[in-house]
Amino acid sequence: MASRPVDTAVVVRTERLTPHMVRVVLGGAGLAGFGAGEYTDHYVKLLFAPEGVRYAEPWDLEQIRGSHPREEWPRQRAYTVRSWDPTRLHLTIDFVLHGDEGLAGPWAARVQPGESVHFVGPGGAYAPAPAAGWHLMAGDESALPAIAASLERLPRGARVHAFVEVAGPADEQQISTPDGVTPVWLHRGDRPVGEALLEAVTSLDFPSTDVQAFVHGEAGVVKELRRHLRADRGIARERLSISGYWRLGETDEGWRAIKRDWNARVEAEQESLAHA
Repeated sequence: MASRPVDTAVVVRTERLTPHMVRVVLGGAGLAGFGAGEYTDHYVKLLFAPEGVRYAEPWDLEQIRGSHPREEWPRQRAYTVRSWDPTRLHLTIDFVLHGDEGLAGPWAARVQPGESVHFVGPGGAYAPAPAAGWHLMAGDESALPAIAASLERLPRGARVHAFVEVAGPADEQQISTPDGVTPVWLHRGDRPVGEALLEAVTSLDFPSTDVQAFVHGEAGVVKELRRHLRADRGIARERLSISGYWRLGETDEGWRAIKRDWNARVEAEQESLAHA
């Protein structure tokens, strides 16, 4: 199997957007030929070497995995491409911050211009379809970059209901869309993650079933929304872009290890309900 190419980018600048989100703009020659633009949920996988481990440059994942024990393999974190400027070779990524918890968030909070980061990608699969009767977008902070990018891509006159759950008013962001559409900001406060989002979507008066939906965030919440959309609302499976970006109680590595099987099991269970 051919080794996946690993690219290197250099930090151009950082910006604290809200109390819980920081923006990192990457640049450099390593982004020449970067292929983002078709989708609004494009993502890259950032690669971080464990502390004290060094690899030969340029990084070769096949070679690294063949010559290092598993505990010395790079740790991966997937992040949405908030924007891509092919002229300036600027790749913008927004990171959710949880204090000192996690790997990529603390890195983004402390990284300085001139430092480098390795990555693979981009991947992606969703963009708002102009022909859709209306659009539903729903998620928590982890889905905000993709929802923002999607809102900005909407054609004039598009009908959309967008819901974003955040910790509080200070976590709202300015989003520029052709028609001035803004998401409904749901403030979590002391409520459980996703409770406000579930209420907003399940109580929405759907204009029709001619909808394209983008629903991402905490896996347990996404599971409930998937069931609601398929079984209660009768939305066709192919109209949905929906999966859990993260899961309460799981580390990123733990969630990635079970995510594929978990999603497949949940989808199979809910498809049976949708056709019952």
